[in-house]
Amino acid sequence: MNGQRIFPGLILIGFGLYFFFQQSAILWIKPYLGWPALLLITGIAFLTEGYKSDGNGILSGTVLTGFGLHFYVIDYLGWWANDTGVFILMIALGFLLQYQKTGSGLFHGILFLMLAAVALFYDTITSWFGLLEEKAFAIWQFWPFILIAAGGYLLFIKKSVGKSSKY
Repeated sequence: MNGQRIFPGLILIGFGLYFFFQQSAILWIKPYLGWPALLLITGIAFLTEGYKSDGNGILSGTVLTGFGLHFYVIDYLGWWANDTGVFILMIALGFLLQYQKTGSGLFHGILFLMLAAVALFYDTITSWFGLLEEKAFAIWQFWPFILIAAGGYLLFIKKSVGKSSKY
């Protein structure tokens, strides 16, 4: 199967089934035909292409599939967190699955996994520190700037360091 035909083929089949079921008289499937279904279809197509070819679609496929699943299960599972940390966790999982297939992305996967853990379990983590809770809260207020600085480092500084070491 040609790698260039996997994604568009699955998208066309998936969207065709989506629109067929929207027009059909099958009532039990109607509640599942919202926009999260389109995220799932697209994510599964990316995942399939990523695993059948060089692994480039694994990250985006995991993120889209994870987001689609999140929007379905949030209404049905009472224990499922509706938090930004869940989305960061999906990105971490995408990087880790990409690493499994391609050998790249481990650092980013672990970084996002730690960020997701902090976002999801912040209250628990601060309660462990007891008296340091106020200081931890003060640090937590600056975390967006830490993320911006880390992203800027990855985009601009690390790139230029890598180029200068080649020459």
